[in-house]
Amino acid sequence: MPVKVHALDHLVINVADVARTTAWYQTILGMEVKIFDPGGGKAKRTSLVFGNQKINVRPRDADKVEWFTADHECAGSDDLCFLTTSTPDEVVAHLKAHGVAIEAGPDARQGARGTLRSVYCRDPDGSLIEISSYES
Repeated sequence: MPVKVHALDHLVINVADVARTTAWYQTILGMEVKIFDPGGGKAKRTSLVFGNQKINVRPRDADKVEWFTADHECAGSDDLCFLTTSTPDEVVAHLKAHGVAIEAGPDARQGARGTLRSVYCRDPDGSLIEISSYES
């Protein structure tokens, strides 16, 4: 039987400033910031936790011996879509209240399970962040 992936456990984003990025994701997207020990004598790391997933936050200039990572790591090159139970209007109001520029939306988009209503903004490094909810 071939290998069949059933879920995403975590992903890694490369950032210019870990503290600035984690503060943004905590404030704007409600994620929990956690420090963890990866073991093997490596330095502690920072992650953003939400639901059953996490994002490891890698400093763009981290030592490749410490971080086994992509060949071309670059801050601000991610396109990430996050699901929320908030309405698109609530997302827009929240972003505006925190001075976050809206790049696009709310717009209808195709998600993994059907039609999404999405609002787009950018994180501190310029990565495109899509905040979406499934239509009822």
